[in-house]
Parts: sequence; C-alpha cells; structure tokens
Amino acid sequence: MNPTIETIMNRTSLRKYEEKPIDPQHRDLILQSAWRAPTAGNMMLYSVIEVTDQAIKDTLSETCDHQPFIKKAPMVHIFLADVTRWYDYYEACGVAEWQAEQGKDYEGPDEADFLLAVNDAIIAAQNTVIAAESLGIGSCYIGDIMEQYETHREMFNLPERAFPVCMLCYGYYPGGKRHTPMWRLDDKYAFHQNQYHRVPPDELSGMFERSRFNFPADNRYGAGNFGQFHYAMKMGSPFKQEMTRSIRAAMKHWRGTQRHGT
Repeated sequence: MNPTIETIMNRTSLRKYEEKPIDPQHRDLILQSAWRAPTAGNMMLYSVIEVTDQAIKDTLSETCDHQPFIKKAPMVHIFLADVTRWYDYYEACGVAEWQAEQGKDYEGPDEADFLLAVNDAIIAAQNTVIAAESLGIGSCYIGDIMEQYETHREMFNLPERAFPVCMLCYGYYPGGKRHTPMWRLDDKYAFHQNQYHRVPPDELSGMFERSRFNFPADNRYGAGNFGQFHYAMKMGSPFKQEMTRSIRAAMKHWRGTQRHGT
C-alpha cells in the first residue's frame, strides 16, 4: 500500500490524547487541508470554529452527550454548514432588488442549500482527519454538536444560515501507539453496481455477526437480540430524539431567512 492508502486503512477514532499541544505548523497544515477539500461550485459553503477557551470545551463536554474526553482534547474544531457569506454578499450586491426588477422572486437558503453546505462541511472535515492522521494526530468526530441547537447557537454567536454539523477533537496518539482499526461491513452489504439491491431477509443477521458477539444478554434495555439492543442504544435513544428536535429547530431558521425577499 502507498502511504495515503495506509493512512486511511489504519485510521481509528481517538478519545485519549497525549498531553501536549498541537504543533502550530501541524495545526496550519490541518486547516489548509480543509480549504483544499472539494466544494460545490468552489463556494466553500462551510466555516470552521476553533475552540481554544477551556471553559467552552468544558461546556461542550456536557452539551455533547456528556463526553468528558472533549474537555481534554488539545484541539477542537467545529465545522458549520454555512451560506452566510454568500447571502450577505448577495444582499450587498442588491440581488433581491435586481430580481424584483426582472419580475422574479428572491429565494433565500432552502433545503438544497442546506444539503450542499452539509456536504461541503463534512468533506472538509474528513480532509483534516486524513491530514492529521498522516502527522501522527488522531481524531474523533462528535456528531452530538448537532444537539442543543439553541445553546450552541448562542454559545458561538451563530447566524441563522450556519449550522454545526460536526465537531472534531484532535490530539497526538499517546506514545505514538495506534489502535487496531474497527471492523466494517463486507462489500456485499454496502456496495452496489448500477442499481440498489436490498439485503435479503435471510442475510440480514449476517451483516452484524461480529457485533453480535458483544451483545450483553443482561443489557439495561431488556433487549432480546442485537437489533433491539442497537435500536434502543442509538436510534431510539434520548440523544437521538434531541438531535432530531434540534435539527428541526435549526431548519426553521434556515428556511425562514430571506425567503421571497422578506
């Protein structure tokens, strides 16, 4: 394998970091890697907030589903789906008035813009993950930043057109020692050619055969099998309910901004 493929194949989430700051040169390389990520129409529909205030890290370790390791991460970046710059620019250029002169409505940010911006933000984030890994810096995605929308919006002074889609914690591997990569689904379950094919019912249990060995029979949910256990732990959990509520609240703001010239 070449070094790039080896970096990708050996990357794992890291939640315990060596107690030393990120080298400034490494930090800059990681950030520049974000800017070089593919982006829709070269618009860079994302922004990055670096969290250096320890008090904010402490708060995030609670608001992001109570994860103490966040407060100990040497570097924390929040990636925002963000169209603020473009719509501020459109306003400064008199686009709404120009559209009205042509008998057209001025459309504000919609669901398509949101998804494009989310794509841009995640692609940029993943670029930093691989760049960091190549420098001996591990990372962990925190999707829980999408929760507590009102709290995080106020905490970071976010405009209506910006939404935090992921947070990344970075730090050097303790002693430079990497973890063994986690297993992934076999190709036959996730890879399709030409058309989508659902997994046959008699093959569904085989998808997660390796996970099922970790299924605790005396689990706190009272689940009788791995599927029930996983649903209760993830899809049916309180944090998932809060994430759904939070995203819906954010979308109301996103869709309501500069709609039809208002």
